[in-house]
Order: sequence, then structure tokens, then C-alpha cells
Amino acid sequence: MRLSELKVGDKAEVTAVKAESAVRRRIMDMGLIKGTRFKVLRVAPLGDPMEIVFKGLYLAMRKNEADGVMVRKVGDGAQCPAAKQFWRFGGKV
Repeated sequence: MRLSELKVGDKAEVTAVKAESAVRRRIMDMGLIKGTRFKVLRVAPLGDPMEIVFKGLYLAMRKNEADGVMVRKVGDGAQCPAAKQFWRFGGKV
């Protein structure tokens, strides 16, 4: 699944960054790397841009940039106690 396909309130974990090299480098330099968990805060009416939060960083991304980030959804923490603890402490465990 791609980051651009997520809705407001969805929580997910990055599985891969497959954007073009310059965009990929910039995204990874900001800390959005494999294994990073984040939450989608806002999505503009036409889907571009979208805002996510992770590790205390609020990041707005264009849809074409978000298309290059592969993710997997994580539940509300009911199935995974570690995920629940992660979100309870603001993503800082």
C-alpha cells in the first residue's frame, strides 16, 4: 500500500521508500525510513498535500512524493500492545 492511499487518522509503518533518488534522499534524511511509524493528520480536499506526524516531526508531502513511500497499516493497538504503547507516548518509546 502507498502512503498516498491512507486516510486521515490512519496509522502506518514505512516498509520501503521507492521515490526518485532526490526525493527519496530528502524523505530519508528527515527520518522517514523503513520501520518508522506515523499517523496521517490531514489531507487536503483534492488529496494534495497531506500531513503526517512521526518522531515529533510534522511533515507535509505532495501526493507524488507520498506515492513513493510504501507502508503497511497498523491497528489502533488492540492487536499489538507495542504499537499502543508507541502512540501513548507520542511516538517516543
